[in-house]
Amino acid sequence: MRIGMTIPFMEPGWNRDAMKDWALEIDRGPWASVAMGERITFVNPEFMTSLAATAAWTERVELISTVSVLTMHNPVLMAKQFATIDVISNGRLTVGIGTGGRIEDYQSIGADWKNHRMAKLEENATIMQRVWQGDKTVLPDALRIVEPLPVQQGGPQILVGAIGPKSIAAAARYADGLTGFSMLASLDDIRQSFEQFTAAWQAAGRSGKPRLITSFWYGLDSKGKESLEQHLTRYMNFMPKDLSSQLIPISGFRGSMADMKDFIAEIKKLGADDVILAPTNTNLDEIKQLAKVLNQE
Repeated sequence: MRIGMTIPFMEPGWNRDAMKDWALEIDRGPWASVAMGERITFVNPEFMTSLAATAAWTERVELISTVSVLTMHNPVLMAKQFATIDVISNGRLTVGIGTGGRIEDYQSIGADWKNHRMAKLEENATIMQRVWQGDKTVLPDALRIVEPLPVQQGGPQILVGAIGPKSIAAAARYADGLTGFSMLASLDDIRQSFEQFTAAWQAAGRSGKPRLITSFWYGLDSKGKESLEQHLTRYMNFMPKDLSSQLIPISGFRGSMADMKDFIAEIKKLGADDVILAPTNTNLDEIKQLAKVLNQE
């Protein structure tokens, strides 16, 4: 099982040096991937340009979008942008997609909230795949294909951030796997999502095996718990206060680095191909120490 690390762009105060330092530290290893997600009306730097910069700064790690809100955007433009990032990274990109859950993000860029549907996600993903395959007919009366084509033949893997049986069943028809997120850092939640996606994959008549990824926020030791709850208070600002006040005390992983190692071992037993950790502070020393603990036999 591969272990990836998220750059905590949902924390405030980023600048070029901090962004580059995080990208280079993750690329040094032992992390298998570097991940980041998309928000519009929030403190994070813009998603696509951050992904491109990380692609240019790094040499080794897989880049995973967790997730791009594809239903907010033009899929042809997104296909061209992702293909360019695949070229910059020399074929290290994996595209995680979802519908998002924040109406203000759609509204702020003039996107139609009616597109917040799994059917629209599948439609846009299919268009991206056609663009990556050099299909000229994706655009009416097009004289040329949309380039550049990705380094990866046919395009990067597409993973879907799907929650719930209906969404998972839809995603299993066309995606290469699941990029899940366990808000409560719950083994039961992770097990259920993996089982549902695998069953949906088989029901759709897909061959081979889907790629199964899970992710979760974490706060390590006493200071980590404080930073976790500060992060969640900011991140859940779109929710009604009565709901967020219930979720904040129980969301994310809380424990020591040794506890984290044990928890990851349990996730591996569930059949995960990858687990992607989501830190809730910008302390690089913490992930350096965590890397040492996870590498101990």
